[in-house]
Amino acid sequence: MCGIVGLLVKKPALRERLGEMMVPMLIGMTERGPDSAGLAVFGAPVGEHERKISLYSGLMADGARFNWQDMARELGARLGVAARVAASGNHAILTTAIDAETVKRWLAEQYPGLFILSTGKSIDLYKDIGTPAEVANRYGFDKLKGTHLVGHTRMATESAVTPDRAHPFTAGEDFCLVHNGSLSNPYGIRRKLEPRGIHFETDNDTEAACRFLEWRLREGDTLEDALKKGFEELDGFYTFLMGTGDALALIRDPFACKPAVVAETDDYVAIASEFRSLAHLPDIENAHVFEPAPEEMYVWKI
Repeated sequence: MCGIVGLLVKKPALRERLGEMMVPMLIGMTERGPDSAGLAVFGAPVGEHERKISLYSGLMADGARFNWQDMARELGARLGVAARVAASGNHAILTTAIDAETVKRWLAEQYPGLFILSTGKSIDLYKDIGTPAEVANRYGFDKLKGTHLVGHTRMATESAVTPDRAHPFTAGEDFCLVHNGSLSNPYGIRRKLEPRGIHFETDNDTEAACRFLEWRLREGDTLEDALKKGFEELDGFYTFLMGTGDALALIRDPFACKPAVVAETDDYVAIASEFRSLAHLPDIENAHVFEPAPEEMYVWKI
């Protein structure tokens, strides 16, 4: 049992309050996922040739004492392009115009203990062990700004409680997925994707779904087409909430075993596993509140 939350603000003035509005949603899912939590937030994209890489140092001996500024200076000196870093304890967002794959290879060689959380032009990703309130406080979620976000609280059932197995999972650029449920064929999906050069970092079943859907997007599918193929290939009970650079997408399995509720107003779309995480939102009494249908696609664009 896990909890999912999503929020997309349609009204530009609310982008300053995105994190403030979301934190009670995430904490409201504590009973559904007390062991770890995570959040992917999408905001204004960086420059045309730049990429952001979210990094986690908590798996290293230095942990929160890791010297992010020294790492950024060394990277810039070695690769010949300036890099800037915004750090918060054991988490940092590295921004550079160097090709992202080049940066990832350099990090793997020079700092193999650093864990890469996400890559893209607009995504920042945070995840860690702890209750939702602890993780939200650790990274200042209430101060986050942006257009939309995807969050998760985890109650581990099929893999260890570690930061890398927390959600959201990412693949490619500006794509993430959170999951409530369980897949029965994640290793079949892995066997399908690994010969195509797709590398897996954990044994979590959610990673299989994330990498499958991102692979379909990379092969040229629209998000809607990728989700249709997901219905054909991904077996199990699930509610998936996905974020891209310009959209949120929600699907449930054909039996709709895992809960989800949506509240939509002229100002926002909010999604959670239970209504109690939506009850505090502004004008919720006038929202269109509904339960998503099984095997239907719901996509909201910014």
